[in-house]
Amino acid sequence: MQLKDSRAVVTGGASGLGLAVANRIVAAGGHVTILDVNAGQGAAAAASLGERASFFETDVTDEAAADGAIGRARERMGGVNVAVNCAGIGTPARLVGRQGAMPGAFFRKMIEINLVGTVLISKAAAVAMQQNAPNTAGERGVIVMTASVAAFDGQIGQVAYAASKGGIVAMTLPMARELASSGIRVVTVAPGLFATPMMKAMPQEAQDSLGKQTPFPPRLGEPDEFAALVGQILENTMLNGETIRLDGAIRMQAR
Repeated sequence: MQLKDSRAVVTGGASGLGLAVANRIVAAGGHVTILDVNAGQGAAAAASLGERASFFETDVTDEAAADGAIGRARERMGGVNVAVNCAGIGTPARLVGRQGAMPGAFFRKMIEINLVGTVLISKAAAVAMQQNAPNTAGERGVIVMTASVAAFDGQIGQVAYAASKGGIVAMTLPMARELASSGIRVVTVAPGLFATPMMKAMPQEAQDSLGKQTPFPPRLGEPDEFAALVGQILENTMLNGETIRLDGAIRMQAR
């Protein structure tokens, strides 16, 4: 899959990792449809990317909305052959903390946005990709999902978050195996500590301290580095059914 031939849907594309992916694809000559719940940021992001980008306000946890957004993106771009799932939340909460036990609603919301939202977009995109004519390699599309190193070394306060990201890791291989007959690849990226808007909102001293926990390079990852890996995933047909840690060799401690 060449970036210039991409007709990509990017969830959470209004900022952070998703926006970096959208930027890279458009810069290479591809087309992007940003899906995000933040209407103002999403519209501004699409406008900044130019005529090969568009935006649809979308709640990825709403199945009808997800299906509709993929349909509109397909119509707008003349097809969908890439889906990059970056929409997610990461609010920490202890299972049993000073304020009492974690509300079930908190856990369900994390699972709904991070895991179920990824499933809803991915399956809708897969349906659209199955309608594509295969390229010379027999490929009809690529689905990229975003997990986290928390899926492997979740910290105290990350029970809900780690569960949601661990679910993404667990479904990567079976999804890839199932969609292989349609010429659709599935790959997951598990980022470490990255300079996302949430991280950037922290004091610089705190950002620097967190960055130094990474063995090398001893800093926060940049969204462009995440986007570069997504680009490699799209272009390297042998990457399939795998979760790739993008973390500078960090292994998170308990707290």
